[in-house]
Amino acid sequence: MKITRLDISGSDDRGYTAEYYHERIGQSLIIFRKAGTVSGRHYHKGLSLTKKPEIFYLLHGTCTLNWRSVNDTEIQTAELIGPVRLEILPFTWHELIMQTDCTCLELNSISDHQKDTFYLP
Repeated sequence: MKITRLDISGSDDRGYTAEYYHERIGQSLIIFRKAGTVSGRHYHKGLSLTKKPEIFYLLHGTCTLNWRSVNDTEIQTAELIGPVRLEILPFTWHELIMQTDCTCLELNSISDHQKDTFYLP
């Protein structure tokens, strides 16, 4: 039996994030978000392979997903109830509004995310 504690990489009022290394897929994020908080509100250009597309899992909880192409103005909406897998294409603005406490898995590192995250004016 091998038990490894995951270190918390960051936290704020929304919850916290743990980054871990998986021998088969590399660095990934486990994201714990509190009900009523928002994540995202950005888009990726696909500069990082892990954002081309972004692979995101809502493992547990309920949230509202809003998205649109950065070239469009009409926002699309869906209610997500975990577990569910998302593939977020480059140049797709997106946000998640947590209806309940949620646990998510994001298949990229914090540095990949920071290098390829952009905000609309």
